[in-house]
Amino acid sequence: MRKIIVHEFITLDGVIQAPGGSDEDTEGGFAHGGWTLPYWHDDIGAHFSQAMTQADTLLLGRKTWQIHGGAFEPMPAGDPFGDVMNSIHKYVVSTTLKSAATWRNSTLISSHVVEQVRKLKEQPGQNILVDGSSVLTHALAESDLVDEYSLHVYPLVLGSGKRLFPEESASI
Repeated sequence: MRKIIVHEFITLDGVIQAPGGSDEDTEGGFAHGGWTLPYWHDDIGAHFSQAMTQADTLLLGRKTWQIHGGAFEPMPAGDPFGDVMNSIHKYVVSTTLKSAATWRNSTLISSHVVEQVRKLKEQPGQNILVDGSSVLTHALAESDLVDEYSLHVYPLVLGSGKRLFPEESASI
């Protein structure tokens, strides 16, 4: 059976919202977007590239899929990271999208998400990576579908924002 690996950039206080850009995700008044940029180095890119060599599928929520697709779909052939992101098969989970045609090699999952993801895990293949996609990640975790977390922890505390492990899920 394939593994679902949640691959996230995360702060010390568990925030995963908008690591890549100031306007990436401002939901809830979030004003700290792009918090990874001052810390970026080639080892982080190499680690992500390594994870991609062990995966053949991305599973993304609508917002993350749209952000990634908007960045990678227009890239010309020959860009090493763009080629990887455009060629890998992607599943986007959304109840609002009507089509996944705007980013090549994408398939829409619009209903029976847990059942569809279980079937996806049973198919032959490599790992399935989840990136960003906080709502989807929470649903996968609640359904016991996450096999592994690969976290890039950044040395800062933001105090607010979407968290990988929401407070309401913590219980003793």
